[in-house]
Amino acid sequence: MVFYNLLIAWYLQNKRDLPWRNTTNPYLIWLSEIMLQQTRVAQGLPYFLSFTEAFPTVFDLAKADEEKVLKLWQGLGYYSRARNLHKTAQYIATELNGVFPDNYKELLQLKGVGEYTAAAIASFSYNEAVPVVDGNVFRVLARYFDIETDIALASAKKEFATLAFELMPKDRPAIFNQAIMEFGALHCVPKNPDCGSCVFNTSCAALQKKKVDQLPVKLKKLKIKNRYFNYIMLSDAEEKTLIQKRTSKGIWHNLYEFPLIETDKEEDFEFVSNAVQQESFFANPIISMRACNEKSIVHKLSHQHLHIKFWKLNVGGEVENGITKEELKQFPFPIVIHNFIESN
Repeated sequence: MVFYNLLIAWYLQNKRDLPWRNTTNPYLIWLSEIMLQQTRVAQGLPYFLSFTEAFPTVFDLAKADEEKVLKLWQGLGYYSRARNLHKTAQYIATELNGVFPDNYKELLQLKGVGEYTAAAIASFSYNEAVPVVDGNVFRVLARYFDIETDIALASAKKEFATLAFELMPKDRPAIFNQAIMEFGALHCVPKNPDCGSCVFNTSCAALQKKKVDQLPVKLKKLKIKNRYFNYIMLSDAEEKTLIQKRTSKGIWHNLYEFPLIETDKEEDFEFVSNAVQQESFFANPIISMRACNEKSIVHKLSHQHLHIKFWKLNVGGEVENGITKEELKQFPFPIVIHNFIESN
């Protein structure tokens, strides 16, 4: 009771005014929760506003072309979220007549909706007493109760969810879930939290034991794979270029890119030049080739580091199926390629 009362009092005084907090509309809450997975609020908010303007209802999103959805998502990363969002909108619009499931168990059946998102929608839209457990909740509870369970373990989520459920006032689950997440996001932050001004500074076990910087415990290290991408930007006599769609499973599925030569390590001009001459994605005579960036751009994804070089290839004649610089801007690209296009 003391924990809950202090938490809610803090929340009511410090909470951010965010558009998805001023509604119980499950479509808007679902949209915000999918966008905020792996994304900071400051980064996600402009995307949320753009999406709700372009697609004010689930029917609008369902009717949209996937490329438009991906274009609006461009820069948010984890593009499978956008593809799943689109497919789920189509399912809800056509199979459920636009009505979202009204409970945690059924929400969990939706594509792209995991335990956290289902709990958020169920509690915020329907006031169902189900706890949300994200990184913020792990951190707040681990510190307050001095829990040393490795949060990378599959069993950790159930342990923390059980504890959160015990603490939650069953008649006010929405405000409890919002409060504990907001407290972790704004005050009980990962590094150097201001424990001196914390409302829990007389009752937090980690603070008493000087263990704040040691919790939560996360032992499993993610193995990072390095990949080496060489993008070939063709330019013919009319300055038209070629792009291709990534249709294989994996990163950036259904986004566009320039013709790609992937290598096992970072390669020099001679290697890439020889590789280009052996490729069959164009039939034009090569006039010249140069590196657009001498040093690789390192684009970090959650499980991969991409070392990217762009190469400008001037060719004679007219490239078949070539597109102009203006047409390029209509397609959804990974943000690293989009940024290259904008600056060249």
